[in-house]
Amino acid sequence: MLAKEYLKRASALLKKIEESELDKIEEAAEIITQAIIDGHMLFAFGCSHSALPVQDIFYRAGGLMLVNPIFGPGMLLEDYPTTFTSKMERLEGYGKLLLDRVATKAGDVLILVSVSGRNAVPVDMAMAAKERGMKVIGLTSMEYTNGVSSRHSSGKKMYQLVDVVIDNPVPLGDAILEAEEVPQKFCPVSGVTSCAILHALMAATVEKLVAKGFTPPIYLAANAPGGDEYNKRLLAEYKDRMLYGLH
Repeated sequence: MLAKEYLKRASALLKKIEESELDKIEEAAEIITQAIIDGHMLFAFGCSHSALPVQDIFYRAGGLMLVNPIFGPGMLLEDYPTTFTSKMERLEGYGKLLLDRVATKAGDVLILVSVSGRNAVPVDMAMAAKERGMKVIGLTSMEYTNGVSSRHSSGKKMYQLVDVVIDNPVPLGDAILEAEEVPQKFCPVSGVTSCAILHALMAATVEKLVAKGFTPPIYLAANAPGGDEYNKRLLAEYKDRMLYGLH
């Protein structure tokens, strides 16, 4: 039964993350925590499908309010035609332009998600962020990125430019199932593992903030009683830390 096999293999990868990546998650969370305490901002970016895990930790019930996503033309799957996004993420120089649109400063933190880590946009963005004095946390698959060449003129891949690398241990090509009648592997898994890693990172950050006496602003479900009022108050209180809230 392929449905059961998918769940089994996805669960095995989550277990692998638990066993091998918790130290890196904690290290990244410490960077984010100290930045927040020091009054800095938290940003997150991914191209195409790598933007989906970023959206999963942004503006949602139970989520840390302080996550500022970076979006841009050609970076989301809603752009038409969708195949355009594959060309845009390879456009050298565009990552810097996207970061230039955002009011970042030295000491801010950027979470970068790129499973292969080979395309120009995440490489450019990592370079630009480091030039600005930002801390950069990279989420990538080391197996995947080590199995492909860079598409950036520097020859660099994203993981070589960041402060902390969290390994998303999906295989080269991402898909994890096979069948004799199908000529290639199918059913990708990086969405599952990337979302889990980012939520674990947020959990570790919340834990560390609380331990240091900082009560993190967390969204209450808007459909829960009092949710709208609760969120409105916190959005106003932390508006200087968020590019998307009340101004």
